Amino acid sequence: MPQIEANGITLEYESAGPANAETVLLIMGLGAQMIAWPQELIDALVAKGYRVVWYDNRDVGLSHKFDAAGPADIAAIMAAMASGQTPKSIYLLNDMAADAAGLLEALGIARAHIVGASMGGMIAQMVAANHPEKTLSLTSIMSTTGNRDLPPAKPEAMAVLMTPVADTFEGRVENAVKSQKIIGSPGYPVDEARLRENAIVSQKRMYYPAGFSRQMAAIMASGDRREALKSIKAPSTVLHGADDPLVPLEGGKDTASTIPGAELVVIPGMGHDLPLALVEQVANVIHKTAQRAKVAA
Repeated sequence: MPQIEANGITLEYESAGPANAETVLLIMGLGAQMIAWPQELIDALVAKGYRVVWYDNRDVGLSHKFDAAGPADIAAIMAAMASGQTPKSIYLLNDMAADAAGLLEALGIARAHIVGASMGGMIAQMVAANHPEKTLSLTSIMSTTGNRDLPPAKPEAMAVLMTPVADTFEGRVENAVKSQKIIGSPGYPVDEARLRENAIVSQKRMYYPAGFSRQMAAIMASGDRREALKSIKAPSTVLHGADDPLVPLEGGKDTASTIPGAELVVIPGMGHDLPLALVEQVANVIHKTAQRAKVAA
């Protein structure tokens, strides 16, 4: 996979589809590498005539690591938030959105359909808010607004984020499989063999828990983003699972009600993942959102 300099850092990325086609930019979530995007979804979007670009966020996979900062102190950040203080983080979601915009700039892509999942949805929202000149449309998947009054994750799902990292390769793989089962879609269970294969590939490609902690700090320190989301003018769709235990449906509803003109698509039985059974449906939502941009133009 190639690398490119964008927003002052190095980003690992990949591209598929015709170079002269409209681009869909895929932004992945917290601690997840670019390979977490199902290849079947990428193929479905290419089949619909798009160029697809996806990449490793800063501090994950093969992109730039902020090693000098050390791991984020999540306990201190939570304590600051509880006392009403603004927590400290070496970067924010706005910086990660600038990475995405910088990647498009570096690739010579004037504008793109911005798609993000989970934390990637938060980043995608901020691309649309902060970089409207780069945004044709926005599809925010299983994400939220930073509104602290929304219901929290279910305890078992939150434990997935807070569980100490295993100290062996085999233990990390088992943790990854268990975690995906907890937050995954009850209506569309994924074959365990595929989960394990994906976990093995991911662990072999890169294991970097410090980056996970800094990304989590960025989410927490970025706070409530609703005022920024109100400024979004691009055609937007919010896609959310009705049975998401990590980012409850209320997060998606809050996002859709905050972004002007946003449409809300709720999928029964979907949790906090992208099961293969839903790939075509997700691709269709992205495509319909992109078509709305053509009408708006």
